[in-house]
Amino acid sequence: MSNFTRLESALGYHFTNQKLLQEALTHKSCASTKNNERLEFLGDAVLDLLVGEYLFKKFAHFDEGRLSKMRASLVNEKSFASFARDLGVADFLVLSMSEEQNYGRQKDSLLSNAFEAIMGAMYLEAGIDKVREILGKILEKFYPNMRFENLLTDYKTALQELTQERFGVLPSYELLAQRGPDHKKEFFIQVCIHDAIYAKASGNSKKSAQQACAKLAYEELIKESTSQKHLQKDTQKNTQNQKESKKDSKQKNKHNEKESYTKDKKHKKPKSAKKSQKKAQK
Repeated sequence: MSNFTRLESALGYHFTNQKLLQEALTHKSCASTKNNERLEFLGDAVLDLLVGEYLFKKFAHFDEGRLSKMRASLVNEKSFASFARDLGVADFLVLSMSEEQNYGRQKDSLLSNAFEAIMGAMYLEAGIDKVREILGKILEKFYPNMRFENLLTDYKTALQELTQERFGVLPSYELLAQRGPDHKKEFFIQVCIHDAIYAKASGNSKKSAQQACAKLAYEELIKESTSQKHLQKDTQKNTQNQKESKKDSKQKNKHNEKESYTKDKKHKKPKSAKKSQKKAQK
């Protein structure tokens, strides 16, 4: 039985070459053995291609800009570390003693690199189709209802682009306060658009607080946009209904006038008939 059975079961693929998988799990701190840096390099390229292909097919109506942002939100250290944790990669990492003592198994960077290396190893052994299959399952598991808004990580950039497009201005961030000791500070930020406060948020750094603010403001603007679209649709629908109602009313009036004219015509006697009646009376 393989030493990596549990990992392979979670992955959905059995490596014929177990040494290749071991190499993919070996950190560079282990100087005396082959490490995973080369496989990581290969896996990074393969994942970049396959995630791009996945998004290209799944979101056929999206332009290059949106697809690039979505790929960037998936092809990164945080995402790959999450995939690695779900697979249980941390339990199989081969680390030096110093890296072990430095909590290497918990580091996003090490887990992300190992995930890329595993994908690179799989590509070498089984080809790109197998990696595409496995990666597709992982993405569907983590993002069952994948949407552009849900994948955004850089909300500051997204908000900036949205406000420029809609208002022709950039959002401004203001530090309201900072509390706590130096090693555990909390920053309170607000974001304004056209001097109107759109959101307030806090974070353990100015950057994280600004991102939290930007996310709230971005979502608020999207809601406003959606409400306006619904209002426009309702207005257009009401206008159309009024037009159709007027049209029906006109047609009904014409029909009534025609019926009235026909009835009047039936009740009126012809002049020749009136003259004949008068002669008969004489």
